[in-house]
Amino acid sequence: MDIIDRYLNAVAAQLPQDQRADIVAELRDMILSRFEDREEALGRPLTEAEQEEILREIGHPLAVAARYGSGPQHIVGPELFPWWMFGVRVGLIAVVAITGLGALVRIVTGDEEAGRAIGQAFHSMFNGAVMLIGFATIAGFIIERQKEKPRFLREWRVKDLGLFEFGSSLNAEAVSRGLQEGEWSVKTPSRPRRASPMARAVGSAVGWSVVLLWWIGWLPLTHVSPEALGGIIGGVDYSLMLGDLHALLYWPVIIFGLLRIVFDVMRVARPDSARFTALGDIGFGAAEATLFGWLWLYSPVSKVVFVPTVEAFIDRVRDMFESGWWPIPSILMLCVAFGFLHAVTKVFGGVVRLVTGEDRRLT
Repeated sequence: MDIIDRYLNAVAAQLPQDQRADIVAELRDMILSRFEDREEALGRPLTEAEQEEILREIGHPLAVAARYGSGPQHIVGPELFPWWMFGVRVGLIAVVAITGLGALVRIVTGDEEAGRAIGQAFHSMFNGAVMLIGFATIAGFIIERQKEKPRFLREWRVKDLGLFEFGSSLNAEAVSRGLQEGEWSVKTPSRPRRASPMARAVGSAVGWSVVLLWWIGWLPLTHVSPEALGGIIGGVDYSLMLGDLHALLYWPVIIFGLLRIVFDVMRVARPDSARFTALGDIGFGAAEATLFGWLWLYSPVSKVVFVPTVEAFIDRVRDMFESGWWPIPSILMLCVAFGFLHAVTKVFGGVVRLVTGEDRRLT
C-alpha cells in the first residue's frame, strides 16, 4: 500500500458510506495531478517525503473529510451561540444560588466550619457548572442539526433583544480576558432595563431546568442535596424533616417543574399572548397555593411553622422584631405565609388578565 492509499483510506473512514467511492476517486485524481505537476516542475520523480509534503498541503484526512460533510461543522453555531450563552448564564446563577444557600445553612447550623463549607461550595459550583455547560452544549448540538430551526431563531423581534443584555458582563470576551489576564472586573449597565417577556420565559425555563437537575440529584452539587440543607437546631432535626419533605414532594416537584418548563417554552413561541400567560399564572399559582397550604397544615414542617390563629401569627412576628432574635421556625413560618399570599395574588392577577386580555408585563 503506497502513501496515497494510506491517506485516502484515512479520509474514506470519515466519509458517509454512500458517497465514499466518488469522493475518494475525486481526491485520488486531484492528488495524482498535484504529484505530476510537482514532478514536472522538478524534472524528476518525487521522494516519499515530498509526496507527504503535498498531502500535508491538501490537509489532514479529518479536515479533508469534513469538507464533504453534509451537516454543520460546529457544535454550537454563531446564530445559536447567544442563546446558548444566555442559558449558561442563567443556569450558573441558579447553581451559585443553590450552592451558596447550602453553604450558608451548613455554616449557620454548625454542621461545618466556615472554611470547609466554603471550599466544598466552590468544589460543588465547579462540578455543577461543568455538568450544566455539558447539558447546554448537548442541547445546542441537537438544535443545530434540526432541519428547521426553532421559531425563536427565525421570528425574533426587536423588543426582545434586551434578552441578550442579561448578565452581559459574563460573556466569551470577558471570560477569555479573565483567564488570560486575571482580570475579572464586572461592569454593570448604569440603567438596567426590564427584561422582555421572552427573556423572562427563557430565564424561567433554564432556572427550572437547573432546579430539577438538582432536585433529582443529577447536578453534582456535593453536600447541597435537599435533605443536606439542615441540621439539628433547638432540638429540631431539620435534616430529617427536609429529607421527609423531599421524599413526599419528589414526584410532585418533578411534574410541576416539567410543566413549568413546557409552559415557558410555549411562552417563548408566543410572548405576546396575555391570556395564555394568565392561564399559566392561574394554574401554577393554584398549585403553589396548594403546596404552601399543605406545608402549613400537614407537611413535616407544619409542626414548626403552624400557628392556629392570626393573633398567634402576629405575636410571633412581634416577638421576632422586639427581641431581635429570628429563630428558624419563625423564619420558615414567614416564608410559607408569604409564599401562600404570593401564590393567591398570582391567581387573582391571572384571573384579571384573563378577563381583560391585558398584561402590562408583556409591553
